[in-house]
Amino acid sequence: MSDTTGSAFDIVVLGGGSGGYAAALRGAQLGLSVALIEGDKVGGTCLHNGCIPTKALLHAAELADNARDGAHFGVQTQLTGIDMNGVNAYKDSVIGRLYKGLQGLIKSRKITVFEGYGKLVAQDTVEVNGERVTGRNVILGTGSYARSLPGLEIVGRVITSDQALKLDYVPKSAIILGGGVIGSEFASVWKSFGVDVTIIEALPHLVPNEDEALSKAFERQFRKRGINFNLGVRFSGVTQDDSGVHVSLEDGKTFDADLLLVAVGRGPRTADLGYEQQGITLDRGFVITNDRLHTGVGNIYAVGDIVPGLQLAHRGFAQGIFVAEEIAGLNPQPIVESGIPRVTYSDPEVASVGLTEAKAKEVHGADAIETLEYNLGGNGKSQILATQGFIKLVRQKDGPVIGVHMIGARVGELIGEGQLIVNWEAYPEDVAALVHAHPTQNEALGEAHLALAGKPLHAHN
Repeated sequence: MSDTTGSAFDIVVLGGGSGGYAAALRGAQLGLSVALIEGDKVGGTCLHNGCIPTKALLHAAELADNARDGAHFGVQTQLTGIDMNGVNAYKDSVIGRLYKGLQGLIKSRKITVFEGYGKLVAQDTVEVNGERVTGRNVILGTGSYARSLPGLEIVGRVITSDQALKLDYVPKSAIILGGGVIGSEFASVWKSFGVDVTIIEALPHLVPNEDEALSKAFERQFRKRGINFNLGVRFSGVTQDDSGVHVSLEDGKTFDADLLLVAVGRGPRTADLGYEQQGITLDRGFVITNDRLHTGVGNIYAVGDIVPGLQLAHRGFAQGIFVAEEIAGLNPQPIVESGIPRVTYSDPEVASVGLTEAKAKEVHGADAIETLEYNLGGNGKSQILATQGFIKLVRQKDGPVIGVHMIGARVGELIGEGQLIVNWEAYPEDVAALVHAHPTQNEALGEAHLALAGKPLHAHN
C-alpha cells in the first residue's frame, strides 16, 4: 500500500462531524491542504441524528402545544393529531438542505474528501479503504455514540435517541432513562405529542449539571406539564414483551410503558481506531489532550466529543477552528470551557453560561459571591408569550458577572448576550448602561443587570 496522495497533506482530519469539518474548513481558508476522512455523512451526529433533528421535533412539538392552547389567546384552534410521517418529512427536509449546503462548502474550499472509515496506522498516517493518507498534522474528531448501561441491551422496545428520531408512530407511553439534556428534550417532545412520559434519573435533580435553582424550577414546570419523574434512585433492570417494557429500580419500584428510551449520555468513539497503538493516552475511551488540544504524540490533535468536557456541537466547532489556527501558527487563545453556552431546548428552555452558584462559591469562596434572580413576571414579552421563569446572575462581589442562568420559553436565544457578558468579564454597571429593546425577552437581561447594579426598574427589591 503506497501513499496514493502523492505527497503529504498539511492536515488530515479523521471524522467529518462538527469538530472535524470546522477544522477542515478553517484550515483550507488559511491556505493549508486538507484531507477529510468520513465514514458516514459529513455533518456527523449533530446534523444527522442529534441537534438538528431533535430541534425540528421540538419545533413541531411547540406547534402542537400552540394548536392545543389557542383558545388561551382567543384563537380557535384545535389539535386533531400528530402525523409522524409528516413530522419526519419536515425534519428530513431541514437536514437535507443543511447537508447539501455543507457538502457545497467543503467542495468550494478544495478539501479532498475520502469516504470510508479511517484508522490511524502511524503518527502521520490514516488508512481508509486500503489507501494511506499522510498528513504533516493529524486531527482526530471521531465523535460519540449513544451510550447504554452495562448489561442494558439496545434491542426491540429499548431504544436510544438514534431510533427515537426515526420512530414513525407516537407511542402511548414512554419511560426515559436519564434526565439530562437529551432525556429532557425527548420528554418535552413526547409530552407535547400526547405521550404519557416518565423520566428515571439517578441523580437528585433533572438537568443535574445546571444551577440548582434552574433544576428545581425546571422540575416544577415539568410537573405542571404532567411529565412524571423519579429522582435519586438508580435503574436496576428492564424486561420486555408484546405488551411493552417493564422497568425496575434499585428500591423495588416498577414502571411499565410502550418504550424505554436510554438517554444516559454519549460515549467517545475511539475503539479500534489505532489511537492507543500510536501512543495516544485514553481515559475511559476519551482522548487526553493539553489545553491546546494536542495529544502529546507527534503532530496529533483531538477535537469534539472525544475530548473530555461538554459534548456540544458548538464546542466541537470552536475546537476545530482553534486547532486549524494553531497548526497555521496563529497562536489562538485557548477555549475556556465554562465560557461555552449550554442550552436545553425543551419547554421550558434552560440556558446557561459561566459558573453555577455552587461552582462559583467553590472557586472564589462563599463570601466573595453575590447572586440575583430576576423573574420574567416583570417582562412584557414573556407575559405575551405566557411563559414563566427567571434569570439568575452570579457575580464576584464588586467584580464581573461570572454566571448567567435562565429558564423560560425561548431563553436559548438570549444566551448570545449572556456569553458576551461572561466572556468579556462585564460588570453589572456595564450591561445596565446598554439599551435593550422593548418589548423583548432580551430586555429581561438588561433588567437583571440593572437590579444587580443597584438600580432595579421593573423589579421589587
